[in-house]
Amino acid sequence: MKRSYQTFHHDSYNPLRLLFFLLLLSDPSIKSAAGAMRIVVQRVKSASVTVNHEKISSIGPGIMALVGLHENDTEENLKDCCRKLLAVKLWENDNGGQWRHGVKQRNLEILCVSQFTLYGTLSKKNQPDYKLAMKSIPAKEMYDRFLTMLKESYKPEKIFDGQFGAMMDVELINDGPVTLVIESDQVLNVGSDYSITNNNVNDGDGAT
Repeated sequence: MKRSYQTFHHDSYNPLRLLFFLLLLSDPSIKSAAGAMRIVVQRVKSASVTVNHEKISSIGPGIMALVGLHENDTEENLKDCCRKLLAVKLWENDNGGQWRHGVKQRNLEILCVSQFTLYGTLSKKNQPDYKLAMKSIPAKEMYDRFLTMLKESYKPEKIFDGQFGAMMDVELINDGPVTLVIESDQVLNVGSDYSITNNNVNDGDGAT
């Protein structure tokens, strides 16, 4: 069973100030100020990336991951999404139990594609606005760091990539279809006395 809760850390207790912070959190614009790396995860039978008519990456069964970086993402966001991506249970186990195995247990592959448009919003004219997405140069560094984390936490030969910043043709066969959105936990610093963290706690179902 999974619970979401918020924890408060404080040096001195001030009820009015705490209430003020809670009101701030109800504002969507405040929430967007916190880092929250986003990944669209698709369980696939196969997937590939082609650039300039040349296929540069392809995988068999595994995960196709569209990776979006928020302008405020940090190393902690990368670590959190790396852990979640490798742990997400999209396959049945050997006994037929649904949603019991992840890529590491099944020894499957992951194809990552950088996708800044995941942080697109629509303007009043219904035009996409990508101001929440991390800028290109730092995004490239963070994205490369994320790929390194995946390789270090799994098997380097199982991690594949598209081409950062390129126009890509992405093909896949979605198995199911099964598509999920993974986001990193958000940490919003609201002053020297308080910080508020969104945590996802997995109680553990003991499933294997």
